[in-house]
Amino acid sequence: MAAKKPIVVSGRRKTAIAQASVHPGTGIVRIDGIRLDCYEPMLSRMKIMEPMLLAGGMASGVNIDIHVAGGGISGRADAARLALARALVQHVGAKSPLRQIYLDYDRNMLVADIRVKEMCKPNDSKARKKRQKSYR
Repeated sequence: MAAKKPIVVSGRRKTAIAQASVHPGTGIVRIDGIRLDCYEPMLSRMKIMEPMLLAGGMASGVNIDIHVAGGGISGRADAARLALARALVQHVGAKSPLRQIYLDYDRNMLVADIRVKEMCKPNDSKARKKRQKSYR
């Protein structure tokens, strides 16, 4: 029997991009080589663990490696969470109840939040702030 191809899924948030690959295993999740149990800060770890907690026993037979590039702490956590949830749904099957569980809990687990920082306009210091006018 041929070995099953790994599932590779990506997730984006602001400027952070995460790629998750699913392999048969014992339920270990690694982010950039660090186990999820040891990932810091704790708020990011809890946010990334949400898809695993909602999946329950469906995620126990796979190892998931996540590689995150770019962005800040919160954006990286959101991108990893999105990639992890998408990878689990694809592993279990698109018609499984797991997809609906994620959508009912938080739509951003499967659908990317496309908002990004607004660019600064020419001759202005910030995106929305305008130069002050003086008429005297």
